Amino acid sequence: MRAVRICLVYDCLFPHTVGGAERWYRNLAERLAAEGHEVTYLTLRQWERGADPGVEGVDVRVVGPRMALYDDAGRRRILPPLTFGAGVLWHLLRRGRRYDVVHTASFPYFSLLAAAVARPLHRFRLVVDWHEVWSRSYWREYLGGAGGAIGALVQRLCARVPQRAFCFSRLHAARLREEGLRGEPTILTGEYAGSLAQPDPAPAQPLVAFAGRHIPEKRVPALVRAFAHVHREAPELRLTILGDGPERPAVLAAIAEEGLEEVARAPGFVSSEEVEETLASALCMVLPSSREGYGMVVVEASARGVPSVVVREPDNAAVELVDAGENGFVAASVAPADLAAEILRVRAAGAPLRAATAAWFGRNAQRLSLAGSLDRVAEAYRAGTRAGRPR
Repeated sequence: MRAVRICLVYDCLFPHTVGGAERWYRNLAERLAAEGHEVTYLTLRQWERGADPGVEGVDVRVVGPRMALYDDAGRRRILPPLTFGAGVLWHLLRRGRRYDVVHTASFPYFSLLAAAVARPLHRFRLVVDWHEVWSRSYWREYLGGAGGAIGALVQRLCARVPQRAFCFSRLHAARLREEGLRGEPTILTGEYAGSLAQPDPAPAQPLVAFAGRHIPEKRVPALVRAFAHVHREAPELRLTILGDGPERPAVLAAIAEEGLEEVARAPGFVSSEEVEETLASALCMVLPSSREGYGMVVVEASARGVPSVVVREPDNAAVELVDAGENGFVAASVAPADLAAEILRVRAAGAPLRAATAAWFGRNAQRLSLAGSLDRVAEAYRAGTRAGRPR
């Protein structure tokens, strides 16, 4: 494949901010640059002025100042997306002709609309990743009645922009079609960058684990409430909650209220080595989220032969990564008794479930691999570019 001039657009850059989308765009940028493509990455500044953002072979362009992306409740603020969208528009109006492809995240929307405005002037191919497509009910919950209606309208406008669309779950692909996408979205099922070999699981320790941001949709305090039920039946078990965020005070309060100080710990952010050790040795990983665009931690647990417990919810795509009885279980709700019941099912299943999880990963590793998804993205660039300009 000849070299393609690619502009990646996302307001965050790993590891300056941490999340699934951040890792996806960092990995994509490095892969494309390593293959000899000319890669520009537009983002907001998240590092000290004058510092090197540190992406080898990638031209990182700051199109907006350093800003707090989230409010105290863990929700996205409106000013940074507006600022970023304006910066992306200004950059593409001036320099868009340099690019064969502009590849952007759908969220936070204004950068996608900016690319749509600039596209007729410069004829670049527009590729859009839809990590999530929010339901109207979630928009109302997130922003209230009036704000939610506006957010849902902006999302629908973005879905109807001519684009090559990628989704990361069947759930959000179906929603994108319902929003009016022209054409068929491509589902990318893999984001895992680790070893694809079938794991040899470590012996399970009496440990229930969570790793992730403490934000409302992760519902981490609900895990503490459920573990109180678990501990009454299985007093040998311990709970470790890794990560930090605006819900951390509620997590610590729940531990105290349930009297679990001796058996539950929430140390906050820890080293990657401690995350790895905790995840690999856990009896199970629990993800009580109400909303997930993918659920990478489920794959990371399965890659170590560790079963997962997730919760069936309308906005939770992580359930697509759990085959009940093979690599974990799906709780009917986040109610303490329901979530506790599935954790105890993992305990009762014992070592055979751990072996089944390792075998599940071995069968699905190629489908779940980041490399496979990146190959499909590169193929989209190849199919859409001819004689130096997009079709």
